[in-house]
Amino acid sequence: MILLYSTAARIDEILDMKVGQLHLTGKKPYANVIGKGNKIRTLYLLPKTVAHIEKYLHEFHGESPDQKSYLFYSRNKGIYGKMSQPAVDKFLKKYAGKCREYCPDIPLNLHAHLLRDSKASHWLEDGMNIAQISFLLGHENLQTTMVYLDISTENLSEALATLEEEKDKEIIPKWKNANGSLVDFCRLRP
Repeated sequence: MILLYSTAARIDEILDMKVGQLHLTGKKPYANVIGKGNKIRTLYLLPKTVAHIEKYLHEFHGESPDQKSYLFYSRNKGIYGKMSQPAVDKFLKKYAGKCREYCPDIPLNLHAHLLRDSKASHWLEDGMNIAQISFLLGHENLQTTMVYLDISTENLSEALATLEEEKDKEIIPKWKNANGSLVDFCRLRP
């Protein structure tokens, strides 16, 4: 869940990931994923995410993980059989139910794409520009990102309040000077 949210990766990108695609050491840890159209994309990992992945690797892959094994594998098929999307959905719904005991805002129908949507929206709310978000999401077309992200209700009401305040202000056009002449303002007279 942390890897899905922190990277806003597609569920199939995460499930297709092999241990060898992780690069956790160094100044800027990252993972390479294969996105839509077989394009390789880099997901940068924050320290908290790296710590969780390292703990997961140790617990589920042992001291020296096979670089060709799936990061998230199927219990039935072993490390060379990837986990299925229905298994992830079942996992997410299970933990969403438990989390609702503490926070009733968590949806019972939690699914992987909702984590992607949430992260993209949070990036937008934090002031990241839409082009950066589009790049991080792996969208080829900026228009896809524009449709993909909703402006939060709070942001919308703030924007509308700003417009309302502007309407009430008396704004003096900057192109007019004291006598209202554009010619004098532009110093077009000799």
